[in-house]
Amino acid sequence: MCGIVGYVGPKKVVPVILEGLRRLEYRGYDSAGIAVGSPDRPTLEVRRAPSKLHNLEDALKERPLDGTFGIGHTRWATHGRPTEENAHPHRDCTGRIVVVHNGIVENYLELKRELTAKGHKFVTETDTEIIAHLIEQIQKDTEAAGAPVALEVAVRRAVKQLTGAFALGILSAAEPDKIVVARSGPPVVIGVGQGESFVASDVPGILHHTRDFYFLADGDMAILTKAGVELTDFDGKPIQRAITHIQWDPIQAEKGGYKHFMLKEIWEQPRAIRDTTMGRVSLDSGKVFLGEMEISDAELAAAQSINIAACGTSWHAALAGKYMIERLARLPVDVDYASEYRYRDPIAGPEALGLLITQSGETADTLAAQREMKNLGSKTVAICNVVGAMVAREAHGAIYTHAGPEIGVASTKAFTSQLTALFLLAMKMAQLRGKLDRTQAIALMEELGRVPAKIEEVLKARSGQCEQLAKDFANARDFLYLGRGIHFPIALEGALKLKEISYIHAEGYPAGEMKHGPNALIDESLPVVVLATRDEGDPASRLRYEKTLSNIQEVTARSGRVIAVATEGDTTIGELVEHVIHVPPSIELLSPLIEIVPLQLLAYYIAVRRGCDVDQPRNLAKSVTVE
Repeated sequence: MCGIVGYVGPKKVVPVILEGLRRLEYRGYDSAGIAVGSPDRPTLEVRRAPSKLHNLEDALKERPLDGTFGIGHTRWATHGRPTEENAHPHRDCTGRIVVVHNGIVENYLELKRELTAKGHKFVTETDTEIIAHLIEQIQKDTEAAGAPVALEVAVRRAVKQLTGAFALGILSAAEPDKIVVARSGPPVVIGVGQGESFVASDVPGILHHTRDFYFLADGDMAILTKAGVELTDFDGKPIQRAITHIQWDPIQAEKGGYKHFMLKEIWEQPRAIRDTTMGRVSLDSGKVFLGEMEISDAELAAAQSINIAACGTSWHAALAGKYMIERLARLPVDVDYASEYRYRDPIAGPEALGLLITQSGETADTLAAQREMKNLGSKTVAICNVVGAMVAREAHGAIYTHAGPEIGVASTKAFTSQLTALFLLAMKMAQLRGKLDRTQAIALMEELGRVPAKIEEVLKARSGQCEQLAKDFANARDFLYLGRGIHFPIALEGALKLKEISYIHAEGYPAGEMKHGPNALIDESLPVVVLATRDEGDPASRLRYEKTLSNIQEVTARSGRVIAVATEGDTTIGELVEHVIHVPPSIELLSPLIEIVPLQLLAYYIAVRRGCDVDQPRNLAKSVTVE
């Protein structure tokens, strides 16, 4: 989730890097740093500062830097506290090699032990620092053997020893005007200029300097100099990548080439879920780690209930979170619309934990609900996408979703990130209450880790199908969405997405309540979207699935037009309905993260088909800061 910007060339290097970091600051707020070198200096100069980028800018005003090549970093902490000491760039023992890193080195403790045994001294708590020392050791060994190697060769050998995900930028004072870049997981783009080269985590960071880009793939390395860019794989074999010429204006640059922000944000969900999870789970210990908490584990474990308040899409996430928390932690949960909470004389106190869910962290009704909870004696925790937002500042703890800026009014990646955060909280509470052992926790973490790839599969395999369905259903006047259990909130969210951006009336309903009223609406003109996924390993899920099949038959018997979201391999559904959107299987509590994606795509393509303003639907705003 960190941001990287690097430059080698004739311009003043510090302004280039700082401007790029400002454009990428959403990728990390915990600390920032910069390293700069010049051919006439034997060392690299480094400035670092905790918290937001402006602190680094202040440090540079007090102690300016200048040079011909450099690299900067804005950090979201995974390993190590968000302190100046742990801020990137990180150095080797000599101070002549620096590294910036986006990702996680999973085997860093093993490597750290090996390097410590060879005399290396570590001064930070981070996993990144070992990379600088590893490169130093490789070069030291080759020099001792009488065959010294260039920086890029040492980096190639180093990355083969790393396990995890990483995007790296490396400088060496011994090889000025050179930046070595390596990618395995997190995104990296290389900018090509006249007599200058750039690297960044994303296009907007350097688009104001060049429009010609290489997009690195996993296993790619790039060697940047003033003369140009050399691309190789991790074995040193030259590779060819086509230069992409970007013709975006500044707004289009932020869209990343997508037609709308909403579509971009739908496709960003795998990354957002990974970033929300990263650094918070340990597949070794099975423990969940939630930072930014003033509430102790003992206080969390002592909670006798949880009261959740939220608005709109966040309220739907809260409803799904109720199922997660109650099932895993066996702790009762109440969910309120934040706008209603104060007006029902709520029951709360020190024994209850207040949970606020909000993308912006500035929603007036949610803030008012939070203050009411605190007045009643409850400690509060915020699930929020904006670091330092009011709801987080007023809370006793925060779980930041790290989805990145969400521009489209209709929330997508913020929703799935909230579901992810709620699942982590449910696991944490279950562990503290003794309801979840290590083996069970690791199994849940492993399945959570598979969810992003499953969403990527849905995006690639079902986008065209959803676009085709939009052609068939764009002229409908009404839609009905049905779901049971934890899938009912997803039915509500699917209906909300459609009504928000297409202006079609849509309603989410518990599938079992159809016979208590909504059956009267069904005729040959009513599309009914039914969530009918199943978890074969869960008896309750199988029962829910069987009941949902009965609801589908109720609809088809009355000539309703059913669009079913079903699990891959399910042939029964296809015998009952005309349209089936298959999604990969998952466990019951995590399948909502996958099955919401085709509903988002369907809403998007219907709105586009109807000529609606997808990103800025009428009468709505992104952040509701008034009651």
